[in-house]
Amino acid sequence: MDISTLSTYMSMSHLSTNVDIAVMSKILDTAEASGEALTEMLEAAPIPGLGELIDIRA
Repeated sequence: MDISTLSTYMSMSHLSTNVDIAVMSKILDTAEASGEALTEMLEAAPIPGLGELIDIRA
């Protein structure tokens, strides 16, 4: 393999890694925002104690 081909492959690999990191960062931001929204929704529940007890017997 010559130097120019190796350089191209390394550049493509570096770009792919950077894109993967950017996508994962966006996914993490979305998950954090969803978690915060869920927490706010649960804190504003109109009925105190709702959902504290769950009957798991069928």
